[in-house]
Amino acid sequence: MTPTLTWAQLRDLKCAELEGAADGWGKSSNRADAARDRVEQQLLTGLRDTQEGEAAQAAVARLRQLGRNFQYVYTECGLLRTTLNSLAHEMKTQQRALSEALDDAAALKFTVHADGTVTYPAGGEGLVDGAPLRGGTASSSGSPGLVPPSGLVAPNPNVAKAQDIADRVTGAVRAAAEIDWRYAGILRRLKAEEGLKVPDSTWKDAAGDAAEVRDAAGAYLKDAIPRDASPAERRDWWAGLTQEQREEYLAVYPDQIGNLDGIPALVRDAANRDNLQLLIGKLEGRDDEKSVTQLAGLREIDRQLGAAAKPGEPPMFLLGISDEGNGRAIVSYGNPDTARNVSTYVPGLNTSLDEDFAKNDLKRALDTAKGARYHDPSSAAIAWLGYDAPQGIDGFSSLAVAGDGRAVEGGKRLNEFTGGLAVTNENKNPHLTAIGHSYGSRTVGAATQQGDGIPGVDDIILVGSPGVGVDRAEDLGVGREHVFVGAAENDVVTKMPSKQQVAAGAMAAALPGPFIYVAGDIADQGDDDLWFGKDPASEAFGAKRFQVDEGPGLVSRDGFSIDAHSQYFDPRRDAASSHNIALIAAGRSEKIKSQEYR
Repeated sequence: MTPTLTWAQLRDLKCAELEGAADGWGKSSNRADAARDRVEQQLLTGLRDTQEGEAAQAAVARLRQLGRNFQYVYTECGLLRTTLNSLAHEMKTQQRALSEALDDAAALKFTVHADGTVTYPAGGEGLVDGAPLRGGTASSSGSPGLVPPSGLVAPNPNVAKAQDIADRVTGAVRAAAEIDWRYAGILRRLKAEEGLKVPDSTWKDAAGDAAEVRDAAGAYLKDAIPRDASPAERRDWWAGLTQEQREEYLAVYPDQIGNLDGIPALVRDAANRDNLQLLIGKLEGRDDEKSVTQLAGLREIDRQLGAAAKPGEPPMFLLGISDEGNGRAIVSYGNPDTARNVSTYVPGLNTSLDEDFAKNDLKRALDTAKGARYHDPSSAAIAWLGYDAPQGIDGFSSLAVAGDGRAVEGGKRLNEFTGGLAVTNENKNPHLTAIGHSYGSRTVGAATQQGDGIPGVDDIILVGSPGVGVDRAEDLGVGREHVFVGAAENDVVTKMPSKQQVAAGAMAAALPGPFIYVAGDIADQGDDDLWFGKDPASEAFGAKRFQVDEGPGLVSRDGFSIDAHSQYFDPRRDAASSHNIALIAAGRSEKIKSQEYR
């Protein structure tokens, strides 16, 4: 590319003016954010609390649209601010390189011409007469730092120095011209459609805008995000940023800040609400099954976030959202940074970011939060889909449910998340509970076996468990008296055969019927082994088993049902189980009702 700048123009460029313009766009972004907050927190709430009927519903819909419009203005103005700041940052780098080259030229009494060539004086001594060798003019070789082969080096020592300065001047100008061209294209594309409505197609464009700005601002912002740091280090990093820096990260990298363990919950919620809209825009119009499925889940989460909380229900906080893998979503009912009691529910088989998760798994966390808050108002409950749970409809890959790989990887991510909860919680000694359901209990078990166990967790609840990977409650790292198990009599998952039984059955398949059962009894002599180890509801495991309803039978006159596996959290379908879970989550485990071991 032929430079469109001269070194004099680069030298005289007033980057402060670019930064001033960025500040202006930043103020516009902040005003839009404040307006959105007023619409959603004041106007919508007041309207819902005082008005009813079709007219009120229509007004609510329009106010929600207005809030979305302000959110779009906030996002786009924030992108403009970061683009201009990043442009100034990169131009300053080239200005420094140019300034250093010009300073070196001045110190050597060289002359730098408008075209970037450098005139140098006579110097050195001739090999014949010893007279100083004449001066001359050097131009850029095209490759800064390029040194001619030693056999061709001129005897005047000023030649190499002048060549180096010319290369540095030209290199800075060429780099600045490329930067200017690149950012000019980005700025041209940062524009909105005409009209007052911001449809999904516009959010799709916004997602593309954000991606472009992220790529351009890598050196300015992205490279400083502490991805490999501990949650405590991330918390301290965020605390050390200026308000302007925080606003830029939220505008340009909501996907990364919103999913970074160790960042305060209020910040993550704000980032993820913006990223949710960008994801909806990104997936809108795609017809592949994964995109359609995830889009339905995202829309349902968005609907719930926009709806008014019912009396007595805690507010929602979106602590994570992503289309990675089968999708990621982390939703808290109640602020986990201010609540004294915080429980984290880990779902299992067939869970993914879809409409079913957004409706049913989130309800499990909400029911737990409401139950716990009855016993202690300072309680929050989280639905944590932070890993790829095995899917039973994925053909060969569905065999993942029989293995430990997903649980081990999920356990690692769970530990990172709870580590973040532990460092951002404002209470002196918060009470954290990990709840594993179905394969999620195996994930919780895997988390306990990594490092020093699940950071900050005091109690562990296992429901509908096929085993957790260890054979004794004390091996889970919180003490056997802090491990609680719920297992419905008709829950087939809690009665899965062990791997040894399956192997023995396969070997005995050729024998007469009675011998098959004998082989099974020999493989599991205590009749207390499951697929992933000892039955958590058994006396041999040693946890505290709490009372649950037996659940509907597998086969009844109503047909085939596995509902016994899914109703542990529902106060209408299993009041005993949901009540006991709420007591443990609220730190009142001494009040649970026990059930005999299997």
